[in-house]
Amino acid sequence: MRFGSLHIIDILIVLAYLAAVVYIGKRASKGNTSEDGYFLAGRKLGKLYQFFLNFGNATEPSGAVSTASFVYQQGAPGSWLSFQTVFMNPYFWFMNVWFRRARLTTVSDLFEDRFASMKLSRFYALFQILVACVFLGFANVTAYKIASSLVVKQETQWTAEERASVEGYNQLKVLEKQAAAGALAPEQQTQLDLLRDRSARGELHSYITLLPNVLFYIVFAAVVGSYIVLGGMSAAAVNEGLQSVLIIVFSLLLIPVGLSAIGGWHELGQRVPKQMFDLFGSGNAGQFSVASLCAILLVSIVQNGGLSHNMGICGSAKNEMAARSGVSGTYLKRFMIILWAFAGLIAVAIFGPGGISDPDSTWGALSNKLLGPGLIGMMLAGVLAGTMSTLAAKALAVSSLFVRNVYRQIWPNITQLQGVFYARCTIVVVLALGAVSAWLMGDFLSIVNIVLTVNIPFGACVLMIYFWRRLTVQAVWACVVLSTIFILIVPWTASKFPMLSHNQSLAQVSMTPAGKPAGVYFATVVHEKADDLSSPLVGSGRFNLECWLMNKVGLDVAALSPSQRMTAQFFFDGLFPFAVLMLVSWFTPRTDRNRVEQFYGKMKTPVGDTPELEVAAMEETRKNPTRFDHTKLIPSSNWEFCRWNKADTIGFLACCAVSFSIVGLFVLLLKWAANG
Repeated sequence: MRFGSLHIIDILIVLAYLAAVVYIGKRASKGNTSEDGYFLAGRKLGKLYQFFLNFGNATEPSGAVSTASFVYQQGAPGSWLSFQTVFMNPYFWFMNVWFRRARLTTVSDLFEDRFASMKLSRFYALFQILVACVFLGFANVTAYKIASSLVVKQETQWTAEERASVEGYNQLKVLEKQAAAGALAPEQQTQLDLLRDRSARGELHSYITLLPNVLFYIVFAAVVGSYIVLGGMSAAAVNEGLQSVLIIVFSLLLIPVGLSAIGGWHELGQRVPKQMFDLFGSGNAGQFSVASLCAILLVSIVQNGGLSHNMGICGSAKNEMAARSGVSGTYLKRFMIILWAFAGLIAVAIFGPGGISDPDSTWGALSNKLLGPGLIGMMLAGVLAGTMSTLAAKALAVSSLFVRNVYRQIWPNITQLQGVFYARCTIVVVLALGAVSAWLMGDFLSIVNIVLTVNIPFGACVLMIYFWRRLTVQAVWACVVLSTIFILIVPWTASKFPMLSHNQSLAQVSMTPAGKPAGVYFATVVHEKADDLSSPLVGSGRFNLECWLMNKVGLDVAALSPSQRMTAQFFFDGLFPFAVLMLVSWFTPRTDRNRVEQFYGKMKTPVGDTPELEVAAMEETRKNPTRFDHTKLIPSSNWEFCRWNKADTIGFLACCAVSFSIVGLFVLLLKWAANG
């Protein structure tokens, strides 16, 4: 008995899991009568859970799915969108200490502490609610991509329109192979262009799913909402541990099963094109260069500073070394990325390059191909568990931010029970907005682009707060407003205005060295009429405002490859906010001198190993906030960079050694696979 390609056993496993999480939420709801119990589970979670919490926050299913998708499309270089984080670990060695020394509860508190600005604090909280919708939307799309590729229609159930869609996709792949071989007749070129146009519109598919996306998002959000609204962090804790275990198990499971399906390790190098094993791309078009890697790393570091959970995670550590030890949890994710990348390469060996119409469903298609009844259900339940825990953790963080930094600032006298009630209402709203966000999202590359850039405005501000005492509140406002307009609002809304999307100077197309069309400014460019190649071009998706501005100052953007345009965009996005912050700060009044000195005195004061030592240290700093100024690299300057101590140096070098060792291991495994 089946529902499409899904066996009844798989359906029962998924239903049992969904029932279990709702039950967990109901059981956990009994002790949630205070904000502390609801948001932090009464601060009673042990060391084992803390390990899974850190690893689980870094290793969500969306990472596995998106990495496998990118690798399937571009080979090993496609893993860099996730794997570049391996170079962030040495940075985390210091970043974790900054947030611990701030001695605050939320990142919103940072703006109030540094500038005495409650308005900026509230605005950050509201901004993060909108940012959470993007992350929640990404999680929703991830779950749907896998579920839809596992629940597919049998060929006998296809309608005429669906059959035409699949046949058109198969014909497109045949013509593209002929074009690559130089054996395409002129009339076939016209047919290829028409099919490419239809493919860009999303009309061609290699499979037909039985699962409507809107219905899935509604049901998914409802289930998550039911258990997290009831149980809070206590309910999320159980699923976080489950997710961490399942994602490791199934990341490992697909590798041996996949290798067995293709005939062994030696067959991987025979079936996958050799260039797809080159982690650095050898400069090939469409792949990642050193410049693009640096650009992605830049925006990753900048946006990471603005993440709302940083203060909660790092600030909860017992001391500075405990905060720094969290780096080890993120290293485990780097090994998971290697497994996800090989899953993508195995998919290439099984389906062939371009054999899946929607590369974002690579993980689900691979699971459907390799796993039998029962295992598919467990895979689906595991992905749902992981995605739900991600949704729950982010929704809880945002609800905490809203209640503590928005609602209580306006109505400070609300009771603990009222605080929990408003937090639950916030979760419902955020999950609903996350479902809407998922419905509006496109392919994974576009989504990752949003995820990498959406926190840049505040991320740059947080970094400058820690290191530049000349920074002013007016500069922060200017940075947030201008960066949001230039990096987020205009790029993601331009295609909604016909005067822009139908502008032929903007809806340009360039040909990649591989012979495929690519939008210059818009992510996707198609003809206005589906069957008329002479009709005007129309742009859709993200508008690359950054490249358009650079074109105005002399850069020939049309001559660049898609990868180079993305690199230029990321460098602009990463540097523009800092330029605004520094320029505006120099022309606006300084923040109160005493407040600034107290803040940087606190930031240079090491956290005491015991509560008594901590109180004594901070009391001494309050009396003499400049007592550590002799540690500054540039004395008597506005810059707060300090000389490294022994722990800084040894830890940084150790992190660098581990990071490069992991990269080396990845390269060796790829070479071994390529040579069979």
